[in-house]
Amino acid sequence: MAGSPTADICDANHNLLTKGDLRVLRPIFRIYGQCSAFSGPIVTLKVFEDNVLVRDMLEIPGDGRVLIIDGGASMRCALVGGNLGQLANNMGWAGILVNGCVRDVDEINSCYIGVGALGSHPQKSSKKGLGERHVPVNVGGTIIHDGEWLYADTDGILISKLELSV
Repeated sequence: MAGSPTADICDANHNLLTKGDLRVLRPIFRIYGQCSAFSGPIVTLKVFEDNVLVRDMLEIPGDGRVLIIDGGASMRCALVGGNLGQLANNMGWAGILVNGCVRDVDEINSCYIGVGALGSHPQKSSKKGLGERHVPVNVGGTIIHDGEWLYADTDGILISKLELSV
């Protein structure tokens, strides 16, 4: 992530925090991948224990965007594994935030991408192709819209209604 740490962004944007234009996600995510700090415009996806649409989205050039996957906070299977982490890396995604689990953690950690998830789980997801793209998602009680901006580092994850000059 080129720019300021999330703590500095919060300090410099108290008015946006107060108005709700900048939100701090609950500290429930673990960061994986070689980029412990990442940012970019958000693309949203809502699925439940099914990652077909995750692959479909990651096959599209990322152009520095961040895919937020609302997996319903399921801890029963993984939505992103090493192959999808490498695909995201190859397709130019800045990062992935999974409201759910990942697997193949060692493989994800070898990718030059940032990945946030609730945890890891060895079981793969189903492959039915169910879900919704570009819809508002609820991640840890925060509503996130397609086109907003994500800023993440080891201190936390921020969601902004607009791109911040950091």
